[in-house]
Amino acid sequence: MFSIIQAAGWPIWPLIACSIIGLALVIERLISLKAAKVAPPDLVDEAIMASRQGVPPPVVVAQLAENSVLGELLASGFRTLNHNPSATEAELRASLESAGRMAAAQLHKYLGALATIASAAPLIGLLGTVIGMIEIFGSQAGAGGLTPGGGNPEQLARGISIALYSTAFGLIVAIPALIFWRYFRYRAEAYLLQMEVSVERFTHHLLTLRR
Repeated sequence: MFSIIQAAGWPIWPLIACSIIGLALVIERLISLKAAKVAPPDLVDEAIMASRQGVPPPVVVAQLAENSVLGELLASGFRTLNHNPSATEAELRASLESAGRMAAAQLHKYLGALATIASAAPLIGLLGTVIGMIEIFGSQAGAGGLTPGGGNPEQLARGISIALYSTAFGLIVAIPALIFWRYFRYRAEAYLLQMEVSVERFTHHLLTLRR
């Protein structure tokens, strides 16, 4: 592996950095976008059952907020009623919409960085290809210019290696990054739709708790 890196030249190092950052982002998103951390299936039913007799105390609301992203969203509705038991429907919806925007930002976290890696890696690979081509042309140049039968075979081989390895590594980094970016974006949008439906149902329940 180290011999490949040596043959690829310095353009490979930015691609290695992109691959490490991209892998870290993918692992982080795989962990963070699990259903249990975003929108547990029965959480809305549990929150409604726990508040049949009225708004839960702040300690219970805090536990709900720590449960998941959806839990934080539901907790914002309870907090609004704790601060203002006679809050209007507009005030409740405004509070939930604000929390929803925060939830959307949390679900889309790091996706911009992953998309940047997917876009930048092929360009970095192309830069390495151009540098390799420069090495190739330089290997054919003698003291007085291009020499038909001469040149530096070692420099020629190095230029070819840089060009080919840079192109290959750029695509190797970019393709998985693009696939995971699209996958995570789809999951985030699916979660947001699910939470929107859940919050609409929860809002009707909150309206029955007003004093």
